Amino acid sequence: MKLSARNQLAGKVLEVHKGQVNAKVTIEIAGGERLTSIISLEAAEELQLAAGREVTAVIKSSSIILMTE
Repeated sequence: MKLSARNQLAGKVLEVHKGQVNAKVTIEIAGGERLTSIISLEAAEELQLAAGREVTAVIKSSSIILMTE
């Protein structure tokens, strides 16, 4: 699959918490850093996300929110 998004990080799913509508997915990327994403429950099930599964996080730069203390 080819994508225009350049911000892609390979990782492994650590955990998936499924709610009624969404799923909270945490992955570990290189260096032990963790990323957490909220995706639709339908997408999580369609992708068969589970702990240990290799994935790629594709990050749209306009969707990133940063904060400080």
